Amino acid sequence: MNFISDQPNQSCMRMMTDAEEAFERHDYPMTTAELIEADGDITLNLPNGTEKLSEALERTAPETFESAEAACLTAYAGVSSKAIGRKGYSDRDPVCMGEDGPDEVSF
Repeated sequence: MNFISDQPNQSCMRMMTDAEEAFERHDYPMTTAELIEADGDITLNLPNGTEKLSEALERTAPETFESAEAACLTAYAGVSSKAIGRKGYSDRDPVCMGEDGPDEVSF
């Protein structure tokens, strides 16, 4: 699966280019631990900083991936708040894994 697009309005997923290419080179099934060992040192260039792929994968539950697509989607789910634009812009967005959300307010 190719998440990378040359379309200007679809460039938000470019942060995973190196990770996606690495995922495509593996034979599956493969576990989270195996991916971290093989590719954990890849740096993800996020809109508000960087983090290692291992950090993103360690925020997720251990699993066995059947495909590169599944591994990539899990890595996307595990990136920190460095991957979002304006933090707290919407009160409807879920918080990032490993972070506490805002206190609920009742009107």
